[in-house]
Amino acid sequence: MAGILVAVFWAILVSFLALVLVRLAQTLKQTTRLVAEVTEQAVPLLSDASATVRSAQTQLDRVDAIASDVQEVTSNASALSSTVASTFGGPLVKVAAFGYGVRQAIGRKKTPEPPAPDRRTVIVGRTLPSARRAKRNGRSSRGSKD
Repeated sequence: MAGILVAVFWAILVSFLALVLVRLAQTLKQTTRLVAEVTEQAVPLLSDASATVRSAQTQLDRVDAIASDVQEVTSNASALSSTVASTFGGPLVKVAAFGYGVRQAIGRKKTPEPPAPDRRTVIVGRTLPSARRAKRNGRSSRGSKD
């Protein structure tokens, strides 16, 4: 009886192991098929990516050339502006100052100057000539009291 039990146990165990091996074989077949499909799709993707990288490198080379040209133009413009400023800057400032002076002079000639108010200056201890004349004429130097 024990032998029959052991034989049945081994038969069940072998059947279970056979079933596991069959499932494992199916999984390996599906994995192999999946890897083949991925490889078929990955090769064109890699070639497209390589072409894209080459195109990007070409565009970067162009941008680098443009940037170096812009840098050269910028340095030339800076040199030109400093040359123009040093050449024309001083004389233009002088011409502008001269024009301003001429405008001021012409403006002063057009507007008459108001007459200076008659002011009397009092210096302690001294009598000014205008005050002496006023005293002689009978007027006080302090002004009249009306």
